[in-house]
Amino acid sequence: MATMCRIPVFPHLLQDRCVDPGLSLSLGRSVMAEPDYLEGDCEELIKPKKLLNPVKSSRNHQDLHRELMMNQKRGLAPQNKPELQKVLEKRKREQVLKAQREEQEAHTKRSDLEIELMKRQQKLEQLELDQQKDEEEQENTPEFVKMKSNLRRTKQEANGEELTT
Repeated sequence: MATMCRIPVFPHLLQDRCVDPGLSLSLGRSVMAEPDYLEGDCEELIKPKKLLNPVKSSRNHQDLHRELMMNQKRGLAPQNKPELQKVLEKRKREQVLKAQREEQEAHTKRSDLEIELMKRQQKLEQLELDQQKDEEEQENTPEFVKMKSNLRRTKQEANGEELTT
């Protein structure tokens, strides 16, 4: 014979209510019968077990879930925006950047004199760089090449003096 499991009825929860005493009431829940198998006195019943979800138990799903959770913690949530919204946001961002650049250029507007001075300064810097390169090349060239160029110069100078006299 099977024994019948009874759910304990708490009278203080049933105050002034017309409720079936076979149902239990808890303060934070809806009216619902408690399952019989939770109590230890009904051991003849087969207790249900939670079924495993094959998707959640797969290795790929676990790896993906782990990666998503790590990205969530870092603040790198995936962007699931439609393509149109992405394009519109990109255009808006570009317009804001362009407006900022124009504003900066307006603040740093230079007069013609300043522009001419900047050009001259750039030319002088370029000449200095060229001179430094020439000096480095002369330092790196072998001695016999230097001597050969000196001899050519002196020969040309001597020929030039003979022609003028």
